[in-house]
Amino acid sequence: MTPEEVLARLDAPLSLRRRVGYSAVALAGLTGSALISLLWATEPGLPPRTAVAFAVLVAIGLCWAVFGAWAVTRRTSLFARDRVVAGWLGLGAWLVFTVGALVITVPRHRLAPSLLAVVLTLGVVAVVNLWAARRARAALLRRRDALVGAATRDE
Repeated sequence: MTPEEVLARLDAPLSLRRRVGYSAVALAGLTGSALISLLWATEPGLPPRTAVAFAVLVAIGLCWAVFGAWAVTRRTSLFARDRVVAGWLGLGAWLVFTVGALVITVPRHRLAPSLLAVVLTLGVVAVVNLWAARRARAALLRRRDALVGAATRDE
């Protein structure tokens, strides 16, 4: 395959499979936010910490919906930018969830080791996903730059 052919493949927009996947992410975010909003609206007199938790969950769902819509509407190659954005979004959601869970749990209850293990595991998964996405993006950009250099040398 010539450098021009590889560059053409690298510059291609998202495949149908990826578009359907990101559409599903957007729909899941919207659905989750809508269901939590409905529950929140139909339960008057919730404690403030529950209302804050619902607001955070709605915000996280809306962030995933916006991300899915953003990824689907891109007309150019993302060079794994979508994976990096999703990695940051996942890490941010984990941080907000963790801080909120600790603020709600610690003053009233003893911190269970199993809860701590689950939270730490989710944090490790979020960090590893972000790290892998950044590496994949860097590799794609290096490959693109090398191919562009090879294509301009051949001319």
